[in-house]
Amino acid sequence: WEYLQNGGKRAVALWHWRGGKVEICLHWTAVAAFRRPGNYWHMLPQAAQARRAIWQAVNPHTGMRRIDEAFPPEIRKSTHNHEMVIELINGAIWSVVGSDNYNSLVGAPPIGVVFSEWSLADPDAWAYLRPIMLENKGWALFVYTSRGNNHGASSYYHAVEDPEWFGQKLTVHDTNLFTEAQLSSELHEYVTMYGEDYGRAIYGQEYLCSLSGAMRGSYYGRHIAALEESGAITEVKYDPSYPVETWWDLGVNDPTSIWFV
Repeated sequence: WEYLQNGGKRAVALWHWRGGKVEICLHWTAVAAFRRPGNYWHMLPQAAQARRAIWQAVNPHTGMRRIDEAFPPEIRKSTHNHEMVIELINGAIWSVVGSDNYNSLVGAPPIGVVFSEWSLADPDAWAYLRPIMLENKGWALFVYTSRGNNHGASSYYHAVEDPEWFGQKLTVHDTNLFTEAQLSSELHEYVTMYGEDYGRAIYGQEYLCSLSGAMRGSYYGRHIAALEESGAITEVKYDPSYPVETWWDLGVNDPTSIWFV
């Protein structure tokens, strides 16, 4: 919020499940829409999903619909349920849409977009919107829980390296939303239901924001996630003008060794 309040335009929030990322985005959009009237979109991977997760969703802590908390009736001019569109009293228009059909949105260029569940969305949606947002000096927020080493992971890595972007990863150990007893119980249930490796991988993905991915049958997923969490994975500089080969000695009773040449 502080980054956006100070004029930031690109933010990536890789936060754990139920970390509050959507609520912040909804309320920020309401503030931004009053400061600068225009078109604002809240995107989910699919339009049907957007209706359930945003338009119809009720906050379990307050009993109110999410959209009514962020856009109360006092600031609305009209509400269009079928199209999932709210027009504010200052002329700004907020829409709930799906990134699966971004081409159908041509004609109403947004100046603020939230890509919710970005790791599951069509990455081409941002590729299409980038020039529009650059031209009108708009902002884009990418909020999600990890889904392996896909465009969600690369977006996070870019955000933490680019000084113009905001990039943040919050695990359950950062937010303290759950007690240690709750987390221990969750991990135990995952392992009991899905096995040691896959269960820990899913737990790491949902609660620890692991970017290794939860793949059933994976041999090394749990070990890579542990290395990642402990900060043991690093980068080695090389000259990109030369090709790189890998030479393997597959271990049977001893460790596998790999040479990068």
